[in-house]
Amino acid sequence: MDAVSVLVLAGLGAFHGLNPAMGWLFAVALGLQERSRAAVLRALPPIVLGHAGSVLVTLALVTAARLAAPPRAVAYGAAALVCGFGVWRLVRRRHPRWVGMRVTRWELAGWSFLMSSAHGAGLMLLPVTLGGGGTAVLTLTAGAVAAAAVHTLAMLAVLAGVAVLVYERLGVAVLRRAWINLDVVWAVALIGAGAALALTA
Repeated sequence: MDAVSVLVLAGLGAFHGLNPAMGWLFAVALGLQERSRAAVLRALPPIVLGHAGSVLVTLALVTAARLAAPPRAVAYGAAALVCGFGVWRLVRRRHPRWVGMRVTRWELAGWSFLMSSAHGAGLMLLPVTLGGGGTAVLTLTAGAVAAAAVHTLAMLAVLAGVAVLVYERLGVAVLRRAWINLDVVWAVALIGAGAALALTA
């Protein structure tokens, strides 16, 4: 990966870490429930694990597709998928719900995997990993893992910072006072990323 790709992947990870739907709000809620900052911090590894799993599954599927089809066809297909998913996220903004506030670490990781998949976390990385006219080489053992690692580490840094800041200083009322709808921003970003991928394929 070149420096630009690393910066883009890290930026996307930071954006995911900032989005309350990706886990910091859940971590803060668990901390408030137990009245413990340690509970906030304990929630972070399962959330990050589920997110990384979702990203890796997406990149693995694209890797398999690149082995079975021409790179340009995969790039156009991925562009259509990313754009289509962005449009779907604009139209349907409800989040999947299947867990309460009493969860094990594995249930929390599963919730994170589901939420990350529902938001198209891995899809947003496709323009970076498939860019350059479909000539980028993406292998599960190298490029995909490296991309997921950069993305996930940036997400973890921002996720942890926001969760602790909200828990200790701001409180969840900040969502009512000063928060923008990041789901809409994310959906528009997906559409833009898909269009960019199509133009560079």
